[in-house]
Amino acid sequence: MKPKVTIQNIQKVYKGKTDVLAVDTINFDIMENEFITILGPSGCGKSTLLRMVGGLEEQTSGHIYLGDQELVGPSSNRGMVFQAYSLFPWLTIEKNIQFGLKNKGMKEADRKDISDSYIELVGLKGFEKHYPNQLSGGMKQRVAIARALANDPEILLLDEPFGALDSQTRLIMQELLLNIWEKKKKTILFITHDVEEAIFLGSRVLVMTSRPGKIKEDMPIELPHPRTYHVKSDPTFIKIKDHLTELIREESLKAIELEVQK
Repeated sequence: MKPKVTIQNIQKVYKGKTDVLAVDTINFDIMENEFITILGPSGCGKSTLLRMVGGLEEQTSGHIYLGDQELVGPSSNRGMVFQAYSLFPWLTIEKNIQFGLKNKGMKEADRKDISDSYIELVGLKGFEKHYPNQLSGGMKQRVAIARALANDPEILLLDEPFGALDSQTRLIMQELLLNIWEKKKKTILFITHDVEEAIFLGSRVLVMTSRPGKIKEDMPIELPHPRTYHVKSDPTFIKIKDHLTELIREESLKAIELEVQK
């Protein structure tokens, strides 16, 4: 089966008085409908890698393909959700979700049908006419996810989208996103620093080294679907968590040692 996304020999160097190699020779494929989570210590280049896939940053060398098409710059074929909600404060929830569809020239009735379906999917029915400042953080992030999905992207890219939420809201949002993925089977690349979150959501977890970021491990997560938070007490889940926590700890200690040596 042909990969949905191919990451091929990606390097990222930030130029300055002293050049910084942020991401070094990364290679991996993402298959159709996979939910890939990426873990790594702070500063390892996780978000940089995601931004390169999204076309928001240009790699120094290497290639990124969506199917047979080499990716250059941002496009509506990739939906992005960030930790900051990035909603338009002057637009209602339904108008925020319809924004990309309006830019494509879609008729108003069709835009409304699509926004209504995604508002229901993310559990915000009844809030269509509200504005972002009337919503909680978790609700705003639901809108951001609905807006990204409404454009029907070929891949959804999420950069620590639940990082600013309290622990209970974060768990609910994890379950919501997983439920959406199980229903819609979108291809997803998700950045997180939370080991439990990576395992719970992912069909594969990629662990990155400390800077320069490389792929240290590519681990399939063979836990059954549908998943609920109860799986976090499963012995297999706990075993995977212990293993990945140790990998991240090793890389975090390396990063601290390098800082001390400077």
